Amino acid sequence: MAAYPILALSNVRSVDLFGRSAGALDLQLEPGEFALIDARDLPLASGFADLCCGLHHPADGEVRFLQRDWSAQPGEMADALRGLIGRVMANPGWLRFLDATTNVLLQQIHHTRSDLEALREEAARLATHFGLPGLPNGPMAELSAGDQMRVGLVRAFVGEPKLVILESPVQGLYQDMVPALLNRLWEVRDRGGAAIWLTRSRMIWDNPLFPATHRLRLDHQGLSQLKAAA
Repeated sequence: MAAYPILALSNVRSVDLFGRSAGALDLQLEPGEFALIDARDLPLASGFADLCCGLHHPADGEVRFLQRDWSAQPGEMADALRGLIGRVMANPGWLRFLDATTNVLLQQIHHTRSDLEALREEAARLATHFGLPGLPNGPMAELSAGDQMRVGLVRAFVGEPKLVILESPVQGLYQDMVPALLNRLWEVRDRGGAAIWLTRSRMIWDNPLFPATHRLRLDHQGLSQLKAAA
């Protein structure tokens, strides 16, 4: 395992996201750790995820991924680093003119130099893991809402990410998917990665057995620790 944090937010302030009255954001995720964050405000949760991915730079403080300060990375390096982050977005941003397979693999194709056929095979295995008969080939618009959610999970986990960020992935609607999702998160953590699950679901948050090492709340006052790491 790596001896350094996967993700570190240090004295981060963003007036754009939180206003001037919020406290500084501090979070450190070590290899194998998993943060469950109660985040009811959807735009705020997505903005926080953007911070973690280096898509939004704070006015003060540092956000480091794999020891690299996002604000100091040239474009090519930032793209390569984002290839190591899997994300389920609240607004998945599917490109409707592309088929499902291309949508799933596009991030890895753009941000990494991974072999395309190997990515296809990995994505197909992940699709089966998440309850699909295989990796869909047709247009995204032809998939049901449930299958689009599953395809989103495939996209997040393909390429063996070092960090996975989930924006309320099951939305309280797909309880049957939680075991498969937690199983895949354990694999990321066992490889020395880390995970963040931003949730609006009481089904997830109120489960005392949910295997989080950090429980936090994200609101317009900032990020607050609610429970010590297990």
